[in-house]
Amino acid sequence: QVQLGESGGGLVQAGGSLKLSCAASGRIFTNYLMGWFRQAPGQEREFVALIPWSGGTTLYADSVKGRFTISRDYAKNTVYLQMNTLKPEDTAVYYCAAQGPPFRGYSDYANYNYWGQGTQVTVSS
Repeated sequence: QVQLGESGGGLVQAGGSLKLSCAASGRIFTNYLMGWFRQAPGQEREFVALIPWSGGTTLYADSVKGRFTISRDYAKNTVYLQMNTLKPEDTAVYYCAAQGPPFRGYSDYANYNYWGQGTQVTVSS
């Protein structure tokens, strides 16, 4: 079993920054994929960013490319999402997720096995 816990959300003005953390515990294997998703009220949960737990190539949604950076600290069992130049449309609950093999695609939230409880990010204009 894998447990994930997000933190770092809050209220920020447009143009500001936040850094989200996702602490992982349990049996995280090096071949897991770690993703960040977000869900705004009345909308579907959408892919934001991805990083393999072992490190390597990162992927981003077009809407956040160049503004958000995903990273992970292997020693701390933590995945981060640095969010810069925030916009009001970034307002959502942000979730951390883990997907183990066999991999079924990175952008569909239904393919992820484990989820955190979410952290609210609100960007005011």
